[in-house]
Amino acid sequence: MSTSIFYHAGCPVCVSAEHDIINLIGEQNVEIVNIGEDKNRIAEAEQVGVKSVPALLTPTKNVLHINFGASIEDVKA
Repeated sequence: MSTSIFYHAGCPVCVSAEHDIINLIGEQNVEIVNIGEDKNRIAEAEQVGVKSVPALLTPTKNVLHINFGASIEDVKA
């Protein structure tokens, strides 16, 4: 994996963090995944260690939880 993946749920906290992440690392360096809209990707996020969103999965597979918008359990509901 050479790019980061930014998981979020579409809430205002998440959208704000999305804009900041894109400004910091560049749109070409991050895949944006809105698990609020694409629920098929929730299991993927859980598998890599995402516990809450917004979260950034780095190219080295570290999960950085940013602020707190919602838990994965809340998004699943």
